Amino acid sequence: MSARILLSGLVILLAADLATAQPAADDSTGDVTPMWRPAGEAHTQPPAGGRGDLLPPATDPPPRSSARVSSGPDTLPNKHGQVWREYDISPYTTRVTSTKRPELAIIDWILRKTGYEVWHGEPLGILSATDRKLRVYHTPEMQAVVADMVERFVRSEAQTSKFSLRVVTVDHPNWRSRAQRVLHSMPVQTPGVSAWLLQKEDAAILLAAIRRRSDFREHSSPHLLVNNGQATVVSSMRGRSYVRDAAIRRDVWPGFQTETAEVDEGYMLEFSPLLTADGRIIDAAIKCHVDQVEKMIPVTMEVPTAADPRQRTKIEVPQTTHFRFHERFQWPVDQVLLISMGMVASPTSGEAKPLVPGLPLALGSTPPRSDLLVFVENKGKASDPQSATGAPLREAKNYHGRY
Repeated sequence: MSARILLSGLVILLAADLATAQPAADDSTGDVTPMWRPAGEAHTQPPAGGRGDLLPPATDPPPRSSARVSSGPDTLPNKHGQVWREYDISPYTTRVTSTKRPELAIIDWILRKTGYEVWHGEPLGILSATDRKLRVYHTPEMQAVVADMVERFVRSEAQTSKFSLRVVTVDHPNWRSRAQRVLHSMPVQTPGVSAWLLQKEDAAILLAAIRRRSDFREHSSPHLLVNNGQATVVSSMRGRSYVRDAAIRRDVWPGFQTETAEVDEGYMLEFSPLLTADGRIIDAAIKCHVDQVEKMIPVTMEVPTAADPRQRTKIEVPQTTHFRFHERFQWPVDQVLLISMGMVASPTSGEAKPLVPGLPLALGSTPPRSDLLVFVENKGKASDPQSATGAPLREAKNYHGRY
Protein backbone atom coordinates (compact mmCIF):
# COMPACT_ATOMS: atom_id res chain seq x y z
CA MET A 1 0.00 0.00 0.00
CA SER A 2 2.77 2.43 0.90
CA ALA A 3 4.63 1.50 -2.29
CA ARG A 4 1.54 2.33 -4.35
CA ILE A 5 1.23 5.69 -2.62
CA LEU A 6 4.91 6.37 -3.22
CA LEU A 7 4.55 5.45 -6.93
CA SER A 8 1.55 7.77 -7.30
CA GLY A 9 3.52 10.62 -5.76
CA LEU A 10 6.36 10.11 -8.22
CA VAL A 11 3.89 10.18 -11.14
CA ILE A 12 2.39 13.45 -9.89
CA LEU A 13 5.84 15.06 -9.51
CA LEU A 14 6.86 13.90 -13.01
CA ALA A 15 3.67 15.33 -14.51
CA ALA A 16 4.27 18.66 -12.77
CA ASP A 17 7.83 18.85 -14.19
CA LEU A 18 6.55 18.10 -17.71
CA ALA A 19 3.87 20.80 -17.39
CA THR A 20 6.47 23.33 -16.34
CA ALA A 21 8.62 22.50 -19.41
CA GLN A 22 5.69 22.92 -21.90
CA PRO A 23 4.82 26.41 -23.36
CA ALA A 24 1.88 28.22 -21.85
CA ALA A 25 -1.30 28.22 -23.89
CA ASP A 26 -2.77 31.51 -25.19
CA ASP A 27 -6.52 31.34 -24.65
CA SER A 28 -7.24 34.29 -26.97
CA THR A 29 -5.50 33.05 -30.13
CA GLY A 30 -4.90 29.36 -29.62
CA ASP A 31 -1.13 29.92 -30.06
CA VAL A 32 1.45 29.20 -27.52
CA THR A 33 3.81 31.70 -25.98
CA PRO A 34 7.27 30.25 -25.32
CA MET A 35 8.55 30.89 -21.84
CA TRP A 36 11.83 32.27 -23.30
CA ARG A 37 10.11 34.93 -25.46
CA PRO A 38 9.63 38.36 -23.86
CA ALA A 39 6.07 39.60 -23.85
CA GLY A 40 5.14 41.61 -26.94
CA GLU A 41 7.73 40.04 -29.31
CA ALA A 42 6.87 38.03 -32.40
CA HIS A 43 6.52 34.25 -32.14
CA THR A 44 9.84 32.69 -33.13
CA GLN A 45 11.53 29.38 -32.61
CA PRO A 46 14.67 29.15 -30.52
CA PRO A 47 17.85 28.52 -32.52
CA ALA A 48 19.00 24.93 -32.73
CA GLY A 49 21.51 24.20 -30.05
CA GLY A 50 21.26 27.68 -28.61
CA ARG A 51 19.46 29.57 -25.88
CA GLY A 52 16.26 31.42 -26.55
CA ASP A 53 17.30 34.48 -24.50
CA LEU A 54 20.13 35.17 -26.97
CA LEU A 55 17.79 35.93 -29.87
CA PRO A 56 17.96 39.52 -31.24
CA PRO A 57 14.87 41.56 -30.43
CA ALA A 58 12.19 41.73 -33.10
CA THR A 59 11.96 44.92 -35.22
CA ASP A 60 9.66 47.47 -33.60
CA PRO A 61 6.76 48.81 -35.69
CA PRO A 62 7.17 52.36 -37.07
CA PRO A 63 6.15 55.00 -34.54
CA ARG A 64 2.76 56.53 -34.99
CA SER A 65 2.42 60.29 -35.57
CA SER A 66 1.69 62.26 -32.41
CA ALA A 67 -0.42 64.74 -34.41
CA ARG A 68 -4.09 64.00 -34.84
CA VAL A 69 -5.04 63.90 -38.53
CA SER A 70 -8.63 63.98 -39.77
CA SER A 71 -10.24 64.14 -43.19
CA GLY A 72 -11.90 67.45 -42.35
CA PRO A 73 -15.31 68.67 -43.46
CA ASP A 74 -16.70 68.12 -46.94
CA THR A 75 -16.87 71.89 -47.55
CA LEU A 76 -14.39 74.72 -46.96
CA PRO A 77 -14.87 76.59 -43.68
CA ASN A 78 -16.49 79.99 -44.26
CA LYS A 79 -17.37 81.30 -40.81
CA HIS A 80 -15.73 84.60 -41.80
CA GLY A 81 -17.79 84.89 -44.97
CA GLN A 82 -15.14 83.62 -47.36
CA VAL A 83 -16.16 83.19 -51.00
CA TRP A 84 -14.59 81.37 -53.93
CA ARG A 85 -13.61 83.34 -57.03
CA GLU A 86 -11.84 82.37 -60.26
CA TYR A 87 -10.24 85.14 -62.33
CA ASP A 88 -9.43 84.76 -66.01
CA ILE A 89 -5.84 85.97 -66.41
CA SER A 90 -5.25 84.57 -69.91
CA PRO A 91 -5.40 88.04 -71.61
CA TYR A 92 -2.18 88.78 -69.69
CA THR A 93 -0.37 85.43 -69.49
CA THR A 94 -0.76 84.57 -73.19
CA ARG A 95 1.08 87.76 -74.19
CA VAL A 96 4.14 87.37 -71.93
CA THR A 97 6.86 85.46 -73.73
CA SER A 98 9.88 86.41 -71.63
CA THR A 99 9.18 83.82 -68.91
CA LYS A 100 7.61 80.37 -68.76
CA ARG A 101 5.35 81.19 -65.81
CA PRO A 102 4.09 84.77 -66.09
CA GLU A 103 1.32 84.07 -63.58
CA LEU A 104 3.91 84.07 -60.80
CA ALA A 105 4.20 87.84 -61.17
CA ILE A 106 0.49 88.18 -60.34
CA ILE A 107 0.97 86.06 -57.22
CA ASP A 108 4.00 88.14 -56.20
CA TRP A 109 2.15 91.44 -56.54
CA ILE A 110 -0.92 90.22 -54.66
CA LEU A 111 1.32 89.13 -51.78
CA ARG A 112 3.11 92.49 -51.85
CA LYS A 113 -0.24 94.27 -51.65
CA THR A 114 -2.00 92.09 -49.06
CA GLY A 115 0.93 90.75 -47.07
CA TYR A 116 2.04 87.15 -46.74
CA GLU A 117 0.44 86.30 -43.41
CA VAL A 118 -3.21 86.89 -44.42
CA TRP A 119 -3.08 83.70 -46.51
CA HIS A 120 -1.63 81.49 -43.76
CA GLY A 121 -3.82 82.08 -40.71
CA GLU A 122 -7.37 83.05 -39.84
CA PRO A 123 -9.54 83.38 -41.80
CA LEU A 124 -8.77 80.47 -44.10
CA GLY A 125 -7.45 81.70 -47.45
CA ILE A 126 -6.40 80.06 -50.71
CA LEU A 127 -4.33 81.68 -53.47
CA SER A 128 -3.44 79.55 -56.48
CA ALA A 129 -2.69 80.30 -60.12
CA THR A 130 -2.34 78.42 -63.39
CA ASP A 131 -1.41 79.84 -66.78
CA ARG A 132 -5.10 80.65 -67.36
CA LYS A 133 -6.88 81.11 -64.04
CA LEU A 134 -6.30 82.66 -60.65
CA ARG A 135 -8.24 80.89 -57.89
CA VAL A 136 -8.89 82.78 -54.67
CA TYR A 137 -10.79 81.84 -51.51
CA HIS A 138 -11.05 84.66 -48.99
CA THR A 139 -13.34 87.31 -47.53
CA PRO A 140 -15.17 89.75 -49.84
CA GLU A 141 -12.88 92.55 -48.67
CA MET A 142 -9.78 90.61 -49.71
CA GLN A 143 -11.46 89.60 -52.97
CA ALA A 144 -11.88 93.30 -53.79
CA VAL A 145 -8.14 93.88 -53.32
CA VAL A 146 -7.30 90.89 -55.50
CA ALA A 147 -9.79 91.98 -58.19
CA ASP A 148 -8.19 95.43 -58.38
CA MET A 149 -4.73 93.92 -58.73
CA VAL A 150 -5.87 91.45 -61.42
CA GLU A 151 -7.51 94.32 -63.32
CA ARG A 152 -4.17 96.11 -63.54
CA PHE A 153 -2.61 93.08 -65.19
CA VAL A 154 -5.47 92.10 -67.46
CA ARG A 155 -6.31 95.56 -68.74
CA SER A 156 -2.71 96.23 -69.69
CA GLU A 157 -2.58 92.92 -71.61
CA ALA A 158 1.13 92.68 -70.75
CA GLN A 159 1.84 96.04 -72.36
CA THR A 160 5.59 96.52 -72.67
CA SER A 161 7.01 99.76 -71.27
CA LYS A 162 10.38 101.41 -71.77
CA PHE A 163 12.42 102.37 -68.73
CA SER A 164 15.75 104.10 -68.32
CA LEU A 165 17.70 102.74 -65.35
CA ARG A 166 20.95 104.55 -64.54
CA VAL A 167 23.32 103.38 -61.79
CA VAL A 168 26.04 105.90 -60.86
CA THR A 169 28.34 106.55 -57.90
CA VAL A 170 30.10 109.61 -56.49
CA ASP A 171 32.67 109.53 -53.71
CA HIS A 172 31.04 112.30 -51.67
CA PRO A 173 27.33 113.05 -51.08
CA ASN A 174 27.79 116.83 -51.26
CA TRP A 175 25.99 116.91 -54.63
CA ARG A 176 22.77 117.31 -52.61
CA SER A 177 23.58 120.85 -51.50
CA ARG A 178 23.03 122.33 -54.97
CA ALA A 179 20.20 119.99 -55.97
CA GLN A 180 18.05 120.51 -52.88
CA ARG A 181 15.62 122.95 -54.55
CA VAL A 182 14.56 120.41 -57.23
CA LEU A 183 14.37 117.34 -54.96
CA HIS A 184 10.99 116.34 -53.52
CA SER A 185 11.50 113.83 -50.71
CA MET A 186 9.71 110.47 -50.57
CA PRO A 187 9.31 108.22 -47.51
CA VAL A 188 11.85 105.40 -47.17
CA GLN A 189 12.02 102.72 -44.47
CA THR A 190 15.62 101.56 -44.89
CA PRO A 191 18.08 103.49 -42.66
CA GLY A 192 20.61 105.54 -44.57
CA VAL A 193 18.62 105.48 -47.82
CA SER A 194 16.93 108.56 -49.31
CA ALA A 195 14.54 108.93 -52.25
CA TRP A 196 13.23 111.91 -54.21
CA LEU A 197 11.01 112.77 -57.16
CA LEU A 198 12.19 115.14 -59.90
CA GLN A 199 10.73 116.61 -63.02
CA LYS A 200 12.31 115.03 -66.08
CA GLU A 201 13.97 118.31 -67.10
CA ASP A 202 15.45 118.79 -63.62
CA ALA A 203 16.69 115.19 -63.56
CA ALA A 204 18.52 115.69 -66.85
CA ILE A 205 20.19 118.88 -65.56
CA LEU A 206 21.17 117.21 -62.27
CA LEU A 207 22.65 114.18 -64.03
CA ALA A 208 24.66 116.42 -66.33
CA ALA A 209 26.03 118.37 -63.34
CA ILE A 210 27.00 115.17 -61.48
CA ARG A 211 28.66 113.80 -64.60
CA ARG A 212 31.11 116.72 -64.59
CA ARG A 213 32.50 115.69 -61.20
CA SER A 214 35.89 113.99 -61.12
CA ASP A 215 34.58 111.28 -58.77
CA PHE A 216 31.62 110.43 -61.03
CA ARG A 217 31.37 106.84 -62.31
CA GLU A 218 28.49 105.40 -64.33
CA HIS A 219 28.11 101.66 -63.89
CA SER A 220 25.03 101.02 -66.00
CA SER A 221 22.59 102.99 -68.14
CA PRO A 222 20.36 100.50 -69.94
CA HIS A 223 17.06 101.23 -71.64
CA LEU A 224 14.88 98.25 -70.78
CA LEU A 225 11.76 96.69 -72.22
CA VAL A 226 9.66 95.40 -69.33
CA ASN A 227 6.29 93.64 -69.47
CA ASN A 228 3.86 95.24 -67.04
CA GLY A 229 4.25 93.52 -63.66
CA GLN A 230 7.29 91.45 -64.62
CA ALA A 231 10.82 91.93 -63.31
CA THR A 232 14.14 92.79 -64.88
CA VAL A 233 17.60 92.42 -63.39
CA VAL A 234 20.60 94.65 -64.12
CA SER A 235 23.69 93.00 -62.74
CA SER A 236 27.44 93.57 -62.78
CA MET A 237 28.90 90.72 -60.74
CA ARG A 238 32.38 89.33 -61.19
CA GLY A 239 34.04 86.35 -59.59
CA ARG A 240 37.26 86.60 -57.62
CA SER A 241 39.32 83.46 -57.09
CA TYR A 242 41.25 82.71 -53.92
CA VAL A 243 42.92 79.79 -52.13
CA ARG A 244 40.44 78.52 -49.56
CA ASP A 245 42.22 75.52 -48.03
CA ALA A 246 45.24 73.22 -48.25
CA ALA A 247 45.14 69.49 -47.60
CA ILE A 248 48.13 67.16 -47.08
CA ARG A 249 48.39 64.55 -49.85
CA ARG A 250 51.36 62.21 -50.09
CA ASP A 251 50.49 61.15 -53.64
CA VAL A 252 50.98 64.59 -55.21
CA TRP A 253 53.86 67.01 -55.38
CA PRO A 254 54.84 68.96 -53.26
CA GLY A 255 52.96 66.88 -50.68
CA PHE A 256 49.80 68.95 -50.42
CA GLN A 257 46.93 70.14 -52.59
CA THR A 258 45.29 73.55 -52.47
CA GLU A 259 41.55 74.10 -52.83
CA THR A 260 40.43 77.19 -54.69
CA ALA A 261 37.06 78.94 -54.47
CA GLU A 262 35.38 82.01 -55.89
CA VAL A 263 33.57 84.89 -54.24
CA ASP A 264 31.38 87.32 -56.20
CA GLU A 265 31.57 91.07 -55.91
CA GLY A 266 29.68 93.81 -57.67
CA TYR A 267 26.02 94.85 -57.67
CA MET A 268 22.62 93.48 -58.66
CA LEU A 269 19.56 95.67 -59.21
CA GLU A 270 16.11 94.11 -59.62
CA PHE A 271 13.30 96.31 -60.94
CA SER A 272 9.66 95.18 -61.08
CA PRO A 273 7.19 97.89 -62.27
CA LEU A 274 3.40 97.65 -62.33
CA LEU A 275 1.34 100.48 -63.78
CA THR A 276 -2.12 101.34 -62.49
CA ALA A 277 -5.14 100.55 -64.65
CA ASP A 278 -5.21 104.10 -66.03
CA GLY A 279 -1.46 104.02 -66.72
CA ARG A 280 -0.71 107.21 -64.77
CA ILE A 281 1.06 105.80 -61.67
CA ILE A 282 4.04 103.46 -61.45
CA ASP A 283 4.11 100.99 -58.58
CA ALA A 284 7.58 99.44 -58.48
CA ALA A 285 9.46 97.03 -56.24
CA ILE A 286 13.20 97.74 -56.25
CA LYS A 287 15.84 95.46 -54.82
CA CYS A 288 19.54 96.27 -54.67
CA HIS A 289 22.45 94.08 -53.55
CA VAL A 290 26.05 95.27 -53.33
CA ASP A 291 28.85 92.84 -52.43
CA GLN A 292 32.45 93.94 -52.00
CA VAL A 293 35.63 92.04 -51.14
CA GLU A 294 37.46 94.49 -48.92
CA LYS A 295 40.66 92.44 -48.81
CA MET A 296 42.06 88.94 -48.65
CA ILE A 297 43.53 88.03 -45.27
CA PRO A 298 46.45 85.58 -45.62
CA VAL A 299 46.82 82.63 -43.25
CA THR A 300 49.94 80.45 -43.06
CA MET A 301 49.27 76.69 -42.96
CA GLU A 302 51.79 73.98 -42.04
CA VAL A 303 51.98 71.18 -44.62
CA PRO A 304 55.00 69.09 -43.53
CA THR A 305 56.42 66.31 -45.70
CA ALA A 306 59.24 63.81 -45.22
CA ALA A 307 61.49 65.84 -47.49
CA ASP A 308 60.58 69.17 -45.90
CA PRO A 309 59.09 68.84 -42.38
CA ARG A 310 58.87 72.63 -42.04
CA GLN A 311 57.03 73.24 -45.30
CA ARG A 312 54.32 75.90 -45.25
CA THR A 313 51.81 77.45 -47.62
CA LYS A 314 49.33 80.30 -47.53
CA ILE A 315 45.57 80.32 -47.84
CA GLU A 316 43.22 83.31 -47.95
CA VAL A 317 40.10 84.34 -46.04
CA PRO A 318 37.92 86.98 -47.78
CA GLN A 319 36.91 90.01 -45.75
CA THR A 320 33.62 91.07 -47.34
CA THR A 321 30.89 93.65 -46.85
CA HIS A 322 27.32 93.49 -48.10
CA PHE A 323 24.50 95.98 -48.64
CA ARG A 324 20.85 94.93 -49.02
CA PHE A 325 17.87 97.07 -50.02
CA HIS A 326 14.28 96.11 -50.91
CA GLU A 327 11.34 98.54 -50.96
CA ARG A 328 8.33 99.64 -53.01
CA PHE A 329 7.71 103.08 -54.47
CA GLN A 330 4.80 104.81 -56.21
CA TRP A 331 5.23 107.87 -58.41
CA PRO A 332 3.68 109.52 -61.51
CA VAL A 333 4.89 108.30 -64.90
CA ASP A 334 5.89 111.83 -65.95
CA GLN A 335 8.45 112.18 -63.13
CA VAL A 336 11.82 110.61 -62.32
CA LEU A 337 12.56 108.58 -59.20
CA LEU A 338 16.02 109.12 -57.68
CA ILE A 339 17.24 106.80 -54.91
CA SER A 340 20.44 107.32 -52.93
CA MET A 341 21.57 104.11 -51.23
CA GLY A 342 23.89 106.16 -49.02
CA MET A 343 27.62 105.72 -48.51
CA VAL A 344 27.84 102.01 -49.18
CA ALA A 345 30.46 99.63 -50.52
CA SER A 346 31.52 100.67 -53.99
CA PRO A 347 30.39 98.29 -56.77
CA THR A 348 34.00 98.31 -58.01
CA SER A 349 36.83 96.31 -56.48
CA GLY A 350 37.18 96.85 -52.75
CA GLU A 351 40.95 96.58 -52.47
CA ALA A 352 42.40 99.78 -51.03
CA LYS A 353 45.11 101.19 -53.31
CA PRO A 354 48.36 102.83 -52.10
CA LEU A 355 48.60 106.57 -52.43
CA VAL A 356 51.87 106.18 -54.35
CA PRO A 357 52.40 103.12 -56.58
CA GLY A 358 55.06 100.80 -55.18
CA LEU A 359 54.75 102.06 -51.62
CA PRO A 360 52.85 100.31 -48.79
CA LEU A 361 49.32 101.33 -48.05
CA ALA A 362 48.94 104.47 -46.03
CA LEU A 363 47.86 104.07 -42.44
CA GLY A 364 44.09 104.19 -42.07
CA SER A 365 43.44 103.19 -45.70
CA THR A 366 39.99 101.68 -46.05
CA PRO A 367 38.13 100.04 -48.93
CA PRO A 368 36.27 102.54 -51.14
CA ARG A 369 32.81 103.78 -50.20
CA SER A 370 30.51 105.67 -52.56
CA ASP A 371 27.11 107.31 -52.70
CA LEU A 372 25.23 104.91 -54.95
CA LEU A 373 22.53 106.68 -57.02
CA VAL A 374 19.77 105.06 -59.08
CA PHE A 375 17.75 107.11 -61.61
CA VAL A 376 14.49 105.46 -62.77
CA GLU A 377 12.58 107.07 -65.65
CA ASN A 378 9.59 105.84 -67.64
CA LYS A 379 9.99 106.31 -71.40
CA GLY A 380 6.43 105.41 -72.36
CA LYS A 381 4.98 102.41 -74.18
CA ALA A 382 7.23 100.33 -76.36
CA SER A 383 5.23 100.25 -79.58
CA ASP A 384 8.48 99.97 -81.52
CA PRO A 385 11.60 98.57 -79.76
CA GLN A 386 13.85 100.45 -82.18
CA SER A 387 12.31 103.85 -81.44
CA ALA A 388 14.18 104.41 -78.16
CA THR A 389 17.04 106.86 -78.04
CA GLY A 390 20.32 106.34 -76.24
CA ALA A 391 21.37 102.84 -75.30
CA PRO A 392 19.75 99.97 -77.20
CA LEU A 393 16.66 98.37 -75.73
CA ARG A 394 16.83 94.87 -74.34
CA GLU A 395 14.25 92.44 -73.04
CA ALA A 396 13.77 92.03 -69.33
CA LYS A 397 15.32 89.12 -67.54
CA ASN A 398 12.68 87.71 -65.22
CA TYR A 399 13.58 87.05 -61.64
CA HIS A 400 11.38 85.95 -58.72
CA GLY A 401 12.90 86.58 -55.32
CA ARG A 402 11.29 87.06 -51.94
CA TYR A 403 8.02 89.00 -51.83
